[in-house]
Amino acid sequence: MYDYDMVVIGSGPSGRRAAVQCAKLGKSVLVVEKGRRVGGVSVHTGTIPSKTLRETVLNLSGWRERGFYGRSYRVKQDIAASDLMTRLQKTLDHEVEVLEHQFSRNLVRTANGEARLVSPHEVEITSSIGETKVVSAAFILIACGTRPFRPDYVPFDGTTVLDSDEIIELPKLPRSLAVIGAGVIGVEYATIFSALDVPVTLIEPRPTFLDFIDKELIDEFMHELRDRNVALRLGSKVTSIEKNAQGHIVTHLSDGRHVTTEMLLFAAGRVGATDRLNLEAAGIAVDHRGRITVDPVTLQTSVPHIYAAGDVIGFPSLASTSMEQGRVAACHALGMEPLAPPEFFPYGIYSVPEISTAGLTEEEVRTRGIPYEVGIARFRETSRGHIMGLNSGMMKMIFSTKTRRLLGVHILGEGATELIHIGQAVLNLKGTIDYFIQNTFNYPTLAEAYKIAGLDAWNRMTR
Repeated sequence: MYDYDMVVIGSGPSGRRAAVQCAKLGKSVLVVEKGRRVGGVSVHTGTIPSKTLRETVLNLSGWRERGFYGRSYRVKQDIAASDLMTRLQKTLDHEVEVLEHQFSRNLVRTANGEARLVSPHEVEITSSIGETKVVSAAFILIACGTRPFRPDYVPFDGTTVLDSDEIIELPKLPRSLAVIGAGVIGVEYATIFSALDVPVTLIEPRPTFLDFIDKELIDEFMHELRDRNVALRLGSKVTSIEKNAQGHIVTHLSDGRHVTTEMLLFAAGRVGATDRLNLEAAGIAVDHRGRITVDPVTLQTSVPHIYAAGDVIGFPSLASTSMEQGRVAACHALGMEPLAPPEFFPYGIYSVPEISTAGLTEEEVRTRGIPYEVGIARFRETSRGHIMGLNSGMMKMIFSTKTRRLLGVHILGEGATELIHIGQAVLNLKGTIDYFIQNTFNYPTLAEAYKIAGLDAWNRMTR
């Protein structure tokens, strides 16, 4: 009756996982990708490029060794944009090859072109040379992702005023940088360039930022940023942006101040890439940011056989959660009831230093009226921290004093996004403080911080 069991629009994390899951279940699936190569935003302009850029910067700048050799230490003295692009291109090529091979061995068909719904079960695909064809499917998954929000008052030019997709192709490193938007993307790029010793000003209209992260961690993070001469301009809106006679970018703020830099990155939000999908042909509506509302359990849109997953449905907009959403959507569409997702998932921010968190923040615990105690470990307290030359970094764990259960884990510092998974496992298995007190951790490791923080909380709980 249909050409395919499922058509997937987009080949990012959610799209690829859904397509492979369908194929593994013996169903026919077509992935439509409008980019030159498969991978979506995640591979080409988002997750993989930004994390590759970060790793390259940390390596070439000698950032991780400065605790021993001083702030002036560098592995490569004169780092150019070309140094960053070389490693980036190699990584992206590898990611695409892996994905293409995954599709090939699972018999996932792909079509290069722009997708557009023409009816609830039909998708029109327009190639780069203008050729069109229409395919039908029993189920459709919209996994088109997002693109940067580009307001009219920002004079984007692709060279000195950039959005978060353009920044990975910068022609040269700036002598100074302003970043508008202290969300995850803005904070990551601000700290990456700061690690290159580029003077950075981070501008955010709200008085606080990353409000979903435990406040104590953010306070520590802000202290580190200020110690590196990252200027924070919080609580002031941008009123205008202009280029002066010297070619510098001048950003005027509502409090009367202005910021003059050689380059500006606008990273204040993203919008769903849904405007050209003709969703009204299937009776699907979007919000003011182009995002699609779905059932949080099944990922179904208002049209039951059409699903949406990934960044296009909004929070949490993580590659990791997007992958699971794609798999869940595919399983539900094909009549399989997926297992209920765990209560807690890890949130990773690949700033310099890293931030990762799972479970409840101290503010959330207080709001719920749960009696609790906190344990803190500093990375410099661990032998591995000394070996690595770490002067900063901390782990914070929150426990219920009534049930002794772990309620939240919050980590700032080297390896945070790797370390968080121990805490995540204990959280979802409803473990208690006894796990950290009684178990042995490899020595010397940063993971030993779990034992230190656990003992710190236990000592307070038993007084």
